[in-house]
Amino acid sequence: MKIAIATDHAAVEVRKKIVAFLEEQGHMVTDLGPETADSVDYPDYAAKVARRVAEQEADFGILLCGTGIGMSITANKIKTIRAALCHSVETARLAREHNDANVLCLGARLLDEGTILDCVKTFLATAFEGGGRHERRVAKINEIERG
Repeated sequence: MKIAIATDHAAVEVRKKIVAFLEEQGHMVTDLGPETADSVDYPDYAAKVARRVAEQEADFGILLCGTGIGMSITANKIKTIRAALCHSVETARLAREHNDANVLCLGARLLDEGTILDCVKTFLATAFEGGGRHERRVAKINEIERG
């Protein structure tokens, strides 16, 4: 899989661990920064990842900031993005199964490293269930997005 990832200053170190893990698993990872823990504005990084996914340059995106909230709000401003703020393996699984989420957002200050890695693994390993109610609901989201 091709995965785009970025964080703000609150999650630089855990991002590096996620990137290493993903590369070990054979994924092609585009790390969009930042390089240091100096303060940055999360919308800049969320937009970079969301645009890569929207333009189909990446299959999925991963975003982390202190809470994940700002990243998810920003990413969802980009058309075709369904960014899900997850706080457990179960929410990561359901975001894919039920919502066909294409960007995973996590809070680096709220989750421990093990939970973050487990959420990433689960999100990427889970397929959209499609069919029936879930497909109908995602279609409605897409219709709302189109205006």
